[in-house]
Amino acid sequence: MSDDIAVGIDLGTSYSCVAVAREGGSPSVLPNEWGERTHASVVSFLEDGHVLVGNDAKKNIITNAEHTVASAKRLIGRFFFSDEVKKAQAVMPYGIVEGPNSSVRVEVRGRRLSIPEVSALVLKEMKAIAETNLGREVTRAVITCPAYFNDNQRQATKDAGRIAGLEVLRIINEPTAAALAYGFGKDLSQRICVYDLGGGTFDVSILEIGKDVFEVLSTAGDTYLGGDDFDDRIMAWLADDFLRTHGLDLRQNKFCLQMLKEASERAKIEVGRDGAAEVLVKSICQSPEGEVLDLRQRLEADQFNRMVMDLVQRTFKVCDEALQSARLTAHDIDAVILVGGPTRLPIIRTSVRHYFQKEPLTGVDPDEVVALGAAIQAAALVRGDAAEGGQASYLLDVTPLSLRVGTVGGFAERLIEKNTPIPIERSKTFTTSRDGQERVKIRVYQGESNRVEGCELLGEFEFTGFRVGYRGEVQIQVTFEIDPNGIVDVSATDLETGQRTSTTISLSSGLSEQDLRQAIDDNAGIELLGRAPAGV
Repeated sequence: MSDDIAVGIDLGTSYSCVAVAREGGSPSVLPNEWGERTHASVVSFLEDGHVLVGNDAKKNIITNAEHTVASAKRLIGRFFFSDEVKKAQAVMPYGIVEGPNSSVRVEVRGRRLSIPEVSALVLKEMKAIAETNLGREVTRAVITCPAYFNDNQRQATKDAGRIAGLEVLRIINEPTAAALAYGFGKDLSQRICVYDLGGGTFDVSILEIGKDVFEVLSTAGDTYLGGDDFDDRIMAWLADDFLRTHGLDLRQNKFCLQMLKEASERAKIEVGRDGAAEVLVKSICQSPEGEVLDLRQRLEADQFNRMVMDLVQRTFKVCDEALQSARLTAHDIDAVILVGGPTRLPIIRTSVRHYFQKEPLTGVDPDEVVALGAAIQAAALVRGDAAEGGQASYLLDVTPLSLRVGTVGGFAERLIEKNTPIPIERSKTFTTSRDGQERVKIRVYQGESNRVEGCELLGEFEFTGFRVGYRGEVQIQVTFEIDPNGIVDVSATDLETGQRTSTTISLSSGLSEQDLRQAIDDNAGIELLGRAPAGV
């Protein structure tokens, strides 16, 4: 009897969380056996073939570095040649290699896994936590993703859910989920801003709430900005100081680099909580003479704030863009919701207060609010209500990036503008570019540039079978359809003959239907080791 229950899963870069909205009750986060409510999005592959996921796996980042995968979300749905993948290759101790269709694979224990397969193991752990907590099988879920994820990243996230044995009812944007958790059932009429700074991505969404209708007015984001980047600043500072003192560059050794990264994350949390952090990493490396060296430093809040101020300012450029798209100013916003662990930092809260001229809301845990909203949406989809007073909620979301078709001369013609409400269908008619043309290659792009090199290629397909004629004589209608998950379906039709072909653009996850079925079978055979409490 798992058909009347569905969970909400926040699949995060650094941490993940699972929640449920039980019938007649408020949504609640489901802890594991040890009471842990958030779980590291880390997968560690052991020598005996077993797999550790979560807070246990995070302990292996240093001791089993080459076979422990962290921050996979920063790679999901990306092409191998992208900047983000190059950056990950430079700092991650595990192997990142190229797969089919320029996709990304991680290499561990002699196996090559796609990123959706790695993320599926995190989702499988969330599924197991939910099943243990609820005492029943869980097969359906709403999974969240950053608002600024493109189509490839959304499709790859959905693939991960399917590999984990979940029917993904909906992919919804993290800021939208947070707004749902904040405002559902409160009979609010407000314009709100969701400021979502996670481990790997930053999103801003402007929503209008009225009588449990949640309408997204605009969204903007930066998929290269998150808490990890704050850690990197501390890492660089520590490494530079160590180089000056000892003449050794810790960045040249991935083992030392990982220890440095762990210490930097701890320092960021401590300096935010206590106003200063004492950094101590014992036996981080050996000198050429064989002396075992420790790393010691003290980080003050003022020093940290100067270190990261440009990153904080980058978040407000994104806020400017979102407000401009919604045709609003900061003064028009009634409430600001903070989402993501890094928003606990005083520098973030002070800057948000200054920008919006109002105190941000901190009543809901920023690490849990997204999963709670996803659970509300999951309950609404399986029961037709939102599990609280039988009220229905309506989400009216938008597509974060413009969709375009490549045309002659390297141009990309826009069919659907960014921040257009979804689901939506939009068509445009094109003509053949030369006499006797028998096939048309249709390239689909996402982005704001009118040149193809300034946009991201989502995929391409060939259309044949239309009438052959002179240049400009044959008319081909290209239709984009975006479903409620934000996933794109593209079709092409010869208006004269009615000949039609279509494809769901899903090339960059590198998984064909056959690959997916194989991944599902492989995943079912992977045994996750029993969980132990963090710190043991």
